[in-house]
Amino acid sequence: MKVLVTGGTSGLGLAMAAALAATGASVVLTGRSGERAESVAAGLPGATGVEMDVRDESSVVRAVDRAWSRLGGIDMLVNNAGIGMRTVNPRFMTQPQGFWEVPSDAFRAVIDTNLTGYFLVAREITPRMLASGGGRIVNISVNHSTMRRAGFVPYGPSRAGSEALSRIMAADLRGTGVTVNLLLPGGATVTGMMPEDVVAEGHGFLSPTVMGPPIVWLASDDAAGVHDERIVATEFEQWLRDRESRR
Repeated sequence: MKVLVTGGTSGLGLAMAAALAATGASVVLTGRSGERAESVAAGLPGATGVEMDVRDESSVVRAVDRAWSRLGGIDMLVNNAGIGMRTVNPRFMTQPQGFWEVPSDAFRAVIDTNLTGYFLVAREITPRMLASGGGRIVNISVNHSTMRRAGFVPYGPSRAGSEALSRIMAADLRGTGVTVNLLLPGGATVTGMMPEDVVAEGHGFLSPTVMGPPIVWLASDDAAGVHDERIVATEFEQWLRDRESRR
């Protein structure tokens, strides 16, 4: 399996890239800093790092070209690159802001990364997958409660938009051989998006490694043809049992 993981230098992206690489997948992970992406990738078996700014169409094209060339194709895209509320309000967990207090440039930055970024990367890769006979796209999402939580503009709307985008992508690609699925942790997760003081206090946050088992399964033969599913990592084992019982 040849996999491109965007935003793979830390957090959920790194956890998924590491889990995939550990199973023998060939992984290209991306980050805005090519040097950091290469450094992080060097710590994973057989992985490669590539610079990509998902907000920049030309950067996306260059990065996908490089990843496609290095891997000899891409079987799976993991659309993960994103920024969180911490970039807008560092104290968003303890001192939430009303939407009217959010600077317009901060709003645009989050939407450009979390929503437009998913679109640009998927738009670049999908025609290549169609031409090669198929592929898999996994878009990383969050709990629905996060999408409507007070003080969560613009992060909540950005993730609601990316989830709607995923559903439409799945509808557009049904029957083509390219599958689209959603994957989310299932709760607040310890990543760079969380305020350090809140994480230090400890509130039972999830580890990013919770994403490992479901992403590995989505890359497996067992997941061939699985399409338009919304998989919650904390509920993955039960979801899998329920799925098997329906077959």
